[in-house]
Parts: sequence; structure tokens; C-alpha cells
Amino acid sequence: MPVAASAIYFLNLRGDVLINRLYRDDVGGNMVDAFRTHIMQTKELGTCPVRQIGGCSFFYMRISNVYIVIVVSSNANVACAFKFVVEAVALFKSYFGGAFDEDAIRNNFVLIYELLDEIMDFGYPQNLSPEILKLYITQEGVRSPFSSKPTDRPVPNATLQVTGAVGWRREGLVYKKNEVFLDIVESVNLLMSSKGSVLRCDVTGKILMKCFLSGMPDLKLGLNDKIGLEKESQLKSRPTKSGKTIELDDVTFHQCVNLTRFNSEKTVSFVPPDGEFELMKYRITEGVNLPFRVLPTIKELGRTRMEVNVKIKSVFGAKMFALGVVIKIPVPKQTAKTSFQVTSGRAKYNASIDCLVWKIRKFPGQTEPTMSAEVELISTMAEKKSWTRPPIQMEFQVPMFTASGLRVRFLKVWEKSGYNTVEWVRYITKAGSYEISWFQLLGLGKPCTTRLYQYAKQFDVTG
Repeated sequence: MPVAASAIYFLNLRGDVLINRLYRDDVGGNMVDAFRTHIMQTKELGTCPVRQIGGCSFFYMRISNVYIVIVVSSNANVACAFKFVVEAVALFKSYFGGAFDEDAIRNNFVLIYELLDEIMDFGYPQNLSPEILKLYITQEGVRSPFSSKPTDRPVPNATLQVTGAVGWRREGLVYKKNEVFLDIVESVNLLMSSKGSVLRCDVTGKILMKCFLSGMPDLKLGLNDKIGLEKESQLKSRPTKSGKTIELDDVTFHQCVNLTRFNSEKTVSFVPPDGEFELMKYRITEGVNLPFRVLPTIKELGRTRMEVNVKIKSVFGAKMFALGVVIKIPVPKQTAKTSFQVTSGRAKYNASIDCLVWKIRKFPGQTEPTMSAEVELISTMAEKKSWTRPPIQMEFQVPMFTASGLRVRFLKVWEKSGYNTVEWVRYITKAGSYEISWFQLLGLGKPCTTRLYQYAKQFDVTG
């Protein structure tokens, strides 16, 4: 396994060593001289944070007026080294009251040496959680007079915290009402060509949680993902009535999730942090349910006029509605005058972005509002390039709807005291990059192509 650091140096802007720590014997104590000579004195600090000098690699980062330099002689994990520096600085700031500069290092060098011995062992990073380290390194740093006053809070059981490795939650939390809020927020991305074919369609989502739970609870979340349901049916030795299932791609979890249990049982089990956090992120590329279907057409009536027609159909349930729907319809820069007819919402011409902006504050499901616009153009001889017809863009937010079809099957909470909990689940779908190209009707009165007619018939908007 590649190491993260053989030695670490803290230097000021002049190159003086403020503090250093050697973790391995494969580098000498004078390695910092090479950094001064080949990097600082040649003024190449801003070119690249990773340099190879001789047989050693130097990784450096500037924080305030301090350079933190990591030296490694063997194969190194660069990402781990920079991550260690970022986490270490956050740890020092928590001890120093939010300040990390040359004065803070000089005033707290004893504490820094003690922390450096704890957070790295033989070049491999260890626990850098301030909540855990403060339980057994109780020495307070010399705080800046401008730093905020630390808040007093009860001291939990240090042994349980350290051995249990639950650095994201402390013991002794008590709430009068135990509640869990779970939000599934999705962004749907669409790119549709002028022939009605989907070039790109995917959903990126995240599960946000806000927990107000007493004690040290254990939560279990069940989703309608295909792999999880298949694993559950194998464990129960009987088929499950799950309805629609989905396949999750590129799943990443918060550190609180028990990955061992997820690999064996395909269930999301975790001890949650207190307050708000992001439980997981995911992506879906198959079986996406688009909330809106758009049919835009354009007729060019000579060189100075064009007719724009846009019909939008909401495909979610009739009892649901979208909020803040904005449709941006590009028009040529030489637009002089516009007139609109809309069946819902309001439309206007925005000259700063060269778009017709159609806004619908509340868009009910299973409806088909339309917009017709006549655009008059200024005829200029200088404009020789034809209009490229940029795609139409949409913005929207649909509560209680998921484009991926993801659903929460259950959310269970176990705690040794056996208190009752209240769970709240909410779904929200927003527009990511939602772009639809024009379906052009070439000339006045000419029929649309067969491909366009089939697309319109599929969306039931041929009338």
C-alpha cells in the first residue's frame, strides 16, 4: 500500500522551518533544503503542487502564510497525502479557535507535535476526527483573540467513542421529540435532437437526512433497488412483492454507512450523525421517467418573420404539480418585436439573453399548455451567418415525484431505550441540463416529416 508521507514540514514564507516530523527513515532531515533550493528560490511555487527532486516526491500546499510540505521517497498516494493535509489543518483550526498561521504554530508547537504523533503512524494516516481526538488530547490551544469562543458541551465517554469508532456522533443526545427527515432530491438531465431522438438522459440524485434522535440509534433504510430486493428475497427464501425496481449506478455513501453489511445484505445500515448530512449519492441511466414532454416547432416566414409554437405536456399524476417552471426559447439577436398567446402562465422577450421566457408558476399534472409567438426581425446586410437555433432550456421543480422511480420502502430505527420515532419522507425532482432541440417546419404550410409526426403522435400532441 503506498504511503502518504515520510516526513512533513511546516515552513513560513521565507523558507524557515517552523515545525517538522519524520515518520520514516527513508528520507533525511535535510530534505527541506532541496525544496528551498529547487522550488522556493526559483519561484515555481505556483506551477505545480507536486514535484520530483532526485529520488523524492514533494507535495506542498500553502495555507495562510504557511507552506505545508510532505516528502515521500517511495511510491506515494498523492490524493491521500493532500487529503491528510486538508484534514490536519481543519483539526488544528478546531484546537486553535479557527486560526492557522505562523503565529498559531509558534504558540502551539507542543500541541502540534502531540497531534502529529496521533494522526499519522509510519506514514499512514490515522484518525483525524476532532471530536474523537479532543476526548483524550484535552490540552487547549492558544487561541487568537479574534476567534470565536468555544461552546460548552457535555463530555461523552471517551473509551466508547474511540473503540466504537463513531466519530460523527457523540453520546448523551436527548430530544423531547425523536424525528427523522429524509429528502430524495433528483436532477434530471435531457438532451434531445431535432429528430426527436434522445441523445442523453440520466438522473443524478442524493438522499439528504436530518436526524433529531436521542441516544445512539441504529437505522436501516430499504429502497426499491433491484439488487437489494433480490438479496432480500434470497435471505427470506421467498419472492418479494416489490413492484417496480430500479438499478442504481455510481453509488457513494456517507462514512456512517456500514459497508460490510451493505456488501453482504445490500441494505443501508448506519448510525446517523446528529443533524443534517448527505447519506448517499447515486446515478440512474435506464428507465428514466421524464416529467415533461416538449414539442417545439418553428416556421420561418421570409427573412424578417418567424412563428414559434411550443406545446408542453406534464406526464406526472393529475394530483401533482410542478413549481417555478421556466421555458427559455432562443430567438435570433436581431429580434425587434414579439407578440404572444399563452394558455397558461406569462411570456415575454428578454433581450439580454436573446430568449422568449415563458414562466408558469404552478404547472398541474396531465395538462398541455401551449405558447404561440410571432417574432419580427430586423433585416441587416451585415448578418450573413444563419441562425444556429440553440436548444430550448427548461427549469422546474416537481415535489413528490422522482424521475428515476426511486422509492423508500421502509426506514427503521432501533435504539435500546425503545422510544417512538416519527419519519418524514419527501421527494423532489429538479431540472439539471434539460435541453430540447427545435423541430423545424421548413417553410410556411409545409407538412412536418414522418419522423416528427411519429414523435408528436407518441407524445399525443399531434392535434
